[in-house]
Amino acid sequence: MDFPVLSHHGATRGVTGSCHQLHLGPAISLLVDCGLEQGDDASPGAESASLGLGASFEVSSVQALIVTHVHLDHVGRIPALLAAGYRGPILCSEPSAKLLPLVLEDAYRLSISREPQHVQRYLAMLDELIVPLPFEQWHVLIDRPGLGCRIRLQRAGHLLGSACVECDVARGEVNTRYVFSGDLGPSTNPLLRPVQPAERADVLVLESTYGDRLHPSTDDRREKLEAVIDRALADNGTILIPAFSLGRTQELLYELEDILHRKALLNAGQASGDNPLDWSQLPIVLDSPLAQRITGVYRDLHEYWNEEARARLAEGRDPLGFGQLISVDTHDRHQHVVNYLKSTGRPAIVIAGNGMCSGGRIVNYLKAMLGDPRHEVLFVGYQAKGTPGAVVQASEGAEGFVQIDLDGEAYEIRAKVMTLSGYSGHADQHGLLEFAMGGATSPAKVVLVHGEPAAKAALSRALLSRAQGAKQQVEVSIP
Repeated sequence: MDFPVLSHHGATRGVTGSCHQLHLGPAISLLVDCGLEQGDDASPGAESASLGLGASFEVSSVQALIVTHVHLDHVGRIPALLAAGYRGPILCSEPSAKLLPLVLEDAYRLSISREPQHVQRYLAMLDELIVPLPFEQWHVLIDRPGLGCRIRLQRAGHLLGSACVECDVARGEVNTRYVFSGDLGPSTNPLLRPVQPAERADVLVLESTYGDRLHPSTDDRREKLEAVIDRALADNGTILIPAFSLGRTQELLYELEDILHRKALLNAGQASGDNPLDWSQLPIVLDSPLAQRITGVYRDLHEYWNEEARARLAEGRDPLGFGQLISVDTHDRHQHVVNYLKSTGRPAIVIAGNGMCSGGRIVNYLKAMLGDPRHEVLFVGYQAKGTPGAVVQASEGAEGFVQIDLDGEAYEIRAKVMTLSGYSGHADQHGLLEFAMGGATSPAKVVLVHGEPAAKAALSRALLSRAQGAKQQVEVSIP
């Protein structure tokens, strides 16, 4: 066998379970991500703690695990990897090194053990293995006669700390550069610096989540959010926003702070009678302990924000910790807030997990408020088929009697339902093409992963067409 060789242990059936192994020799390899397969992508047992990398997989051959970012579909099998005996370094960006223990601790508590002693032992092991790397600097992994390997992380714009991985492999006189895109973000993320494409790639392992579509314009995203809030205030209702704790929640808080800030400036000096909708009294409720902890890390790592976001801080504003933000920690306080908002009719915005309404604290809000037309459920993220979120979302604009089953009980949907586009965390086809083909040289080979079959096929055609138009040769494969 000629090395290096790529093999894939996920993200080939669909958009989850990213785990790619770069074999540098017969018994030496690297892993890029070790993610959980979720939803329809998962094979039987994949949602459990099983490693699921195949009988031929040898943990002892893995010299290092490199993490592109900390979403569970990229890191969710790390506990199983550790259980299988892996004790090598877990390399990731400096922000990811802060976020990864939070995400894996939450997953460990939910799926393995809540016993404090077990959790602390697990976290101590992670602390020993995680190696934070700065962006844009080469890091040597292997330096031995006849074989060398070094990696460099570049910003991917997907969430705080997300990275593309450049991997330079030298075998004898032959040097090959592999690039793993991880998940690429859009250019419109309000908090993060944009994607930084690799300067060169011989082999590009490219995500293809939105390889078959273009995102709608995000120019009016904030205006639409503001209009929804205006309507809810007029109805004395609560806006329920199901949102995942990592990434989407922080984007929402950032935009809500900006709306509140501008409203305060516009309303300054106006008589109260001129402004019946009092935005200054509108509570923004963040009801997710994990989201609160992650938001705290985002605030601490503001040096990784983009220029506009850092400028707000310089003005004395706190985009992720503003005065009207109320954080709900304990379950008792959560239940109190649910009952209070249901009974008082006071307007509020609630951001709660989980993002697809299949569990978490958002479910209690839905049970309490779906039957009241004063309230509104606002979706800002994808709702997977078969989830409660998808059922509620499908009722948008429906007439007549609509019900949903939550925890075995039927609830009538009379609340307003709206979907606000423009909050995708992934690059669209144009962004993927620019990442792959927009540099000085095109990759010789592109391997498409992390996408549905139709998205991969469409992106493959677009890549080949782009290469043909530029009179370049590119081989595209779909494992």
